Amino acid sequence: MRVGAGPSLGSVAGQHRRRFDERVVPHRRRSPMRLRDWRMRTKLATVLVVPSVAFLVLAGVQTSALVGQTTVLSDFAEQVGIGRQITTAVHRIQQERDRTAGELAELRRAAGSADRTAAIEELEPSRAATDQAVADLRRAAEPLADADASWRVAYSEVLEAYDRVVYIRPAVPAAVLSSDTILSNYHRAVSALLDLLAEPNPGQGRPALSDAVLRYVQFARVKELASRIRAELYAAARAGRYGSEDQVVLSDLRAQQLTALGAFRVAATTEQVRRYDRMSVDPAFATAAGLEERSLPTGGVTPAVLPASQWWAASERRQELLRQAEESVLADAVRQADDAATGQLRTTLLVAGGIVAVLLVAVLISLLIGRSIARSMRLLRSQALRIAQVELPDALDRLRTVGGGVPHIEVAPAVVRSLDEIGELAEAFVAVHRSAVSVAVEQASMRRNVNAMFVNLARRSQVLVERQLELLDDLEREENDPDQLENLFKLDHLAARMRRNDESLLVLAGSESTRRWQRPVGLGAVLLAAAAEIEQYQRVRHESVADLHVVGHAVGELVHLLAELLENATAFSRPDTVVSVTARADGADAVIEITDRGLGMSPTALAEANAVLATPPAADVATVERMGLFVVSHLAARLGVRVGLHGGQGGLVAVLRLPGTLLAPAPTEQLDAALPARMLPPGYAAAPAAGAVDLPVAGRRPVAVPRQRRPLPVRAEDVLVPTTTDPAGGWWSRPASPASPVPGPAPSSATPVTGGVNARGLPTRVPMAQLAALNGSVRPQPGPSAHDPDPDAVGGMLSRLYSGVRRAEAEDTTEIPVPPPGGRGEGGRQ
Repeated sequence: MRVGAGPSLGSVAGQHRRRFDERVVPHRRRSPMRLRDWRMRTKLATVLVVPSVAFLVLAGVQTSALVGQTTVLSDFAEQVGIGRQITTAVHRIQQERDRTAGELAELRRAAGSADRTAAIEELEPSRAATDQAVADLRRAAEPLADADASWRVAYSEVLEAYDRVVYIRPAVPAAVLSSDTILSNYHRAVSALLDLLAEPNPGQGRPALSDAVLRYVQFARVKELASRIRAELYAAARAGRYGSEDQVVLSDLRAQQLTALGAFRVAATTEQVRRYDRMSVDPAFATAAGLEERSLPTGGVTPAVLPASQWWAASERRQELLRQAEESVLADAVRQADDAATGQLRTTLLVAGGIVAVLLVAVLISLLIGRSIARSMRLLRSQALRIAQVELPDALDRLRTVGGGVPHIEVAPAVVRSLDEIGELAEAFVAVHRSAVSVAVEQASMRRNVNAMFVNLARRSQVLVERQLELLDDLEREENDPDQLENLFKLDHLAARMRRNDESLLVLAGSESTRRWQRPVGLGAVLLAAAAEIEQYQRVRHESVADLHVVGHAVGELVHLLAELLENATAFSRPDTVVSVTARADGADAVIEITDRGLGMSPTALAEANAVLATPPAADVATVERMGLFVVSHLAARLGVRVGLHGGQGGLVAVLRLPGTLLAPAPTEQLDAALPARMLPPGYAAAPAAGAVDLPVAGRRPVAVPRQRRPLPVRAEDVLVPTTTDPAGGWWSRPASPASPVPGPAPSSATPVTGGVNARGLPTRVPMAQLAALNGSVRPQPGPSAHDPDPDAVGGMLSRLYSGVRRAEAEDTTEIPVPPPGGRGEGGRQ
């Protein structure tokens, strides 16, 4: 057996796929280097990233500049803030220096009688205060260890100068060094501290902050010059006289003081100048100024030497007033620097926060827009795939399988309801879907019209074939010549095959067969009837058949299904082989096996054929070319029969599993007829013939060898004719032929009695056997020689046959309508 699979087999899985698959194989390989191959998400991310990066670069530059300015101002504020510790250290060093100048003058004046221990005790409190002030300065300067290089250099010079002061202190009581040598170390330390005090730099474009630094630095210099004048006058008071250069030094110091005071007034604010003026009229300040005026040389009068204790007390109160004024000026600068640093930090934070906020808003808006676009694209893609993989195939299946009128197919609206380009694209997809459904509906209507044409043509042809078969029955009953009877049998088989082709056309058109049986029929009779439908029926062997019965409504289609399988088994196997048929019960089901010794099939073709048998394909050109497989598949699906092809030994095995719903219990009365006389050679029921068996060969005459006597099926209805006389028990579409008018009682069978087979294997009619049957004898007896029919009569009958066929083809018959679902068709079938 060999069953071919057409081109439509590959589309079976696609036609019946119902699982939604989002994977789409691209028509070419995607390249990440081509912009048009980028995913939509990548493109949206690129559109977002490029301007965002540019914005971040510009914002980063701006923020970096602001952060730099904030850092500069923050360092500036810290350096200005450490001015408190610097001015304190300067004040303490000035006090120690001025005291040291007086003690050195006293030690040199007393010479050997000087009390050096008292001098050391006098200087010890000042030195302790100086050390404490410098220690405070060190602690305050620790956070500025990573400040700018110029400030660190100035700070290191301060520490170095102070170390020189500490180093020179032991030389004061001994008074072995000159006063200028000792006091110069103090002057250097104070100068280094004043330089460190002037080190803060707010950067370019901030003159107000630079003026604030200049003001307290100038005032600190005014205070320093006042301290040095105090030291010179105190040293002269302790020495009891002025030195040779003291007046020159005092004049120079007073000139520098006036210059520094003028610079301060120029740089100071109005409030600071007002505070200084109020301080200058303070009684303590005025007392010190009056004592200092006494030391000025006027009118050639020698300047007076001031009392040491009185001068020190008055000058100390004046230095305290200057210290307070210095702290107020420094506090103004610190407050201004802190405000500037705080404002710059606030500005930087606001700008950075604004940049971050703008970036976040831009990113959020971009993400929302991108997500909306991506979501719309995903929905559109999902809808397109669902249309391609689910909805459109479902609609095609509905249009393909529905039996009534063309159903109304609803097209789902677009899932993207936006009014942008993507929404328009979604509407375009819906329009394409609607057009595809419209085309499918038109094709379904056209297919139904074609199917209706097939049905009408097949039924017209069936009417003609039935009339032809009735005429052949008449001719066979009247024919006595074995050769002519053989030709009539062949013609009878061809007509039966034509009828089966018409029924295949009905299956192709989705209609049902017009032949139906009302009562259960034995499975053996069904198998024999199927063999009677094929050309090479002689090669079919029924090995073993279980005693089962098939429900009547399924007999016709089951006979058709088995006939197609037997036809393929005989057509694709050698003519000298037989086709074995077995039937057995398997639980509640029945299993039929048809085995041939033919060409077989490849594993791939076998798998494709089984797939078609499991899932009936749609009718197309390939189906017409492989009509047998198509008919078997659809009939099996209609009956619920499972059909499978398996490789056998030198051929194929077709296995049919009939469900229990198609089987019926054995009828109480004999409904299946014994084989009619037309089917049996004489003596078949008595005993099988002995001797050699010659296998039949299709298409040629067998050699003259004694043959096995077995049923020779001619037509399926002859096998399935019941013994009962109930007219409702036969084929619906073909009523029983009326018996020939014969005088006397009705014959027991309308089928002629045969008397053996001729050389071609066909039965030989026995003339006048019907008369013998009337008398109760069914076995033919030797009688007179057969009457030779009149050649003119036979030719006339054949001419009438052919003319009747031509008239039936040419007559204008009325179109046979396709019955609606549930209605009654031709012959009264449902």
